Amino acid sequence: MRINPNLKWALVLSGGGARGFAHIGILNAFSALGFPPPSLVVGTSMGAIVGGLYACGMESAELTRFALEEFNLRKYLDGFAYKFDGPLGTVVQTGQILGNLATRPGMDSGERIQKLLEDLSGKKTFEETRIPFRCNAVDIVEGREVVLSSGSVARAMRASMAFPGFFEPLREGDRFLVDGGLANNLPVYIAREAGYKRILAVDVGDFRARSAQTLRTGMEVLFRVFEVTFHILKQTEKKVPFTIHVGGTATPFSFSRAAAIIQCGERLVREQERAVRAFFSSGPEAFFVRRQQRERGVRMG
Repeated sequence: MRINPNLKWALVLSGGGARGFAHIGILNAFSALGFPPPSLVVGTSMGAIVGGLYACGMESAELTRFALEEFNLRKYLDGFAYKFDGPLGTVVQTGQILGNLATRPGMDSGERIQKLLEDLSGKKTFEETRIPFRCNAVDIVEGREVVLSSGSVARAMRASMAFPGFFEPLREGDRFLVDGGLANNLPVYIAREAGYKRILAVDVGDFRARSAQTLRTGMEVLFRVFEVTFHILKQTEKKVPFTIHVGGTATPFSFSRAAAIIQCGERLVREQERAVRAFFSSGPEAFFVRRQQRERGVRMG
């Protein structure tokens, strides 16, 4: 199969917390295999962060380096309690979290995260990105999904990843914007409405049954509720694009396992290279393989 270097295609990246590090591994593998870059990037939540930074010009190798060498979530949370470890930290955190939830619309303001995203994106607007980019969020005032396509990319990413209860909603005028995954964790329709027929989606929210022992905290239970909701919504979809499903044992909170999750994404593409290569290729053989894979996607773990 011969790769089409001029292929016009859209990349859609799902949300999934720490599991979204797999998006970086998949981009690494695409680059190593010489696949053409996407003509449009769409993302939700963690997919919006990886996709937005990639669209702004960060190469996958640079994203990998940041994730492995510099990223520490606690550094970018603005509550001082998150800096404490051990029993004292637990006591202080509990008091601060309860206080924040009683007086503010989230445990964390998200201001440090937004500053980080501004620095990494070079404060680009949507009109200045290397690759056209879109992401979604949910306006909880009007109760509707919003597609973000203008203004600051950093603010859009910050809105799309504002997990309710943890991060405060992003205020845009009268709108309160939160995590786009609440409405659609894999918004393929955004690429379709932009006119794209060749769409590759990466779903790191691969649903599977979980042991009750893994639901130990309120945040884990809340995230599981979202996972179940996403799963039910996806079952109603009729037209599914070529999708890479990333499984494995990582949870949305496995930020300390960034290296393993990135490697998981890379390994998936390598092991399923023929199927993925067909997406980027022309000719009868590639068409036949794409048709097969559209039925079942590419799955691992």
